[in-house]
Amino acid sequence: MLFSLAVAEFTLILAGNLHDETKMSRTDGGDIFNIKFAPLNIPRKRRLQTLGVIHFWFIFLLSAIICILICLALLLTGHYFIFLALVTWTYIDRATPISGGRRSAWVRNWALFKNMVDYFPYKLIKTVDIDPKHCYIFGFHPHGIMGMGLFAHFASEGSNFSQIFPGITPYPLTLHGWFYIPIIRDYLMLSGLCSVQKESMDWILSRPGNVAIVAVGGARESLDAKPGENKVILNPRKGFIKRAIINGAHLVPMYSFGEIEMYDQIDNTKYRWLRKLQEKLTKIVGVAPPLFHGRGLFNYNFGLMPHRVPINTVVGKPIPVEKRSDPSREEIVNLHQQYVQALIQLFEDNKSKYGLKKEDKLQIL
Repeated sequence: MLFSLAVAEFTLILAGNLHDETKMSRTDGGDIFNIKFAPLNIPRKRRLQTLGVIHFWFIFLLSAIICILICLALLLTGHYFIFLALVTWTYIDRATPISGGRRSAWVRNWALFKNMVDYFPYKLIKTVDIDPKHCYIFGFHPHGIMGMGLFAHFASEGSNFSQIFPGITPYPLTLHGWFYIPIIRDYLMLSGLCSVQKESMDWILSRPGNVAIVAVGGARESLDAKPGENKVILNPRKGFIKRAIINGAHLVPMYSFGEIEMYDQIDNTKYRWLRKLQEKLTKIVGVAPPLFHGRGLFNYNFGLMPHRVPINTVVGKPIPVEKRSDPSREEIVNLHQQYVQALIQLFEDNKSKYGLKKEDKLQIL
């Protein structure tokens, strides 16, 4: 699919349908066939930033496939004992992703993550202090194409989370399916990632000072991640509200301004068959297949690298939640409405600070 997208988009470039010049570097390496190439004399710092993003890109798009292929290769080449050891460990360790994971402060402080944050750059902005005497659910909006902001801010110290929110321990949550895959599961947990299952959330929220970070819109929201379209899927998402009430976790909305600007996506609203196919695949495999492109390693027109655009993630004010072991539907709906209004207000209060127009509105789907 990615190869077909590459061929299609490359054809568009040759036809002259260039990407918005405002996202291109002012210092270019020359144009050939309407392709704007990057200069060769890029500073080492920027090369390291690119490497940081490639690391994330590798994890998101290739790591699962490569780890599965490694396991198959071990099994088919007679190294079945290594394969059995990996599978056995995955089974024995199956409870770890739902009980806080296995984070490493050393891994979370790698310069690789700092370089990734500086690529755009990402910035984490606090509006109020967060009291470590409580537990919290941070709702991350929007998901974007890859959920890169959630990883950059909370699965590493690239944006200095611990300095901005002292006494708070972040637990970014992802699909549980990642933790069935040998090798990559353990690497992800070193950065603090845990399963998004309710048992995992309950474990995290049973301790004060812990924060469960959820990309509320999920994979489906990536299908609406297009530059200039501020859309979040929130109306059908009430599971995190219920977990908040059961655990007495305060709710904190976040909005990442610029998250949807890093990639362009083929307009699936023009092709109903494409959108239906994407949504069907999302239901089957749990991962959305948006047809996107950014820039390349050596050109500014096409590739899988994101555009260098500033991204500002604003953390809102906590919404106090009273703990109830068996919340009613009415309680869940009322708190959900309160959360939606808080997110809209956060968007309205900050949009003009971070490049949006006065008339821009947040669409709740």
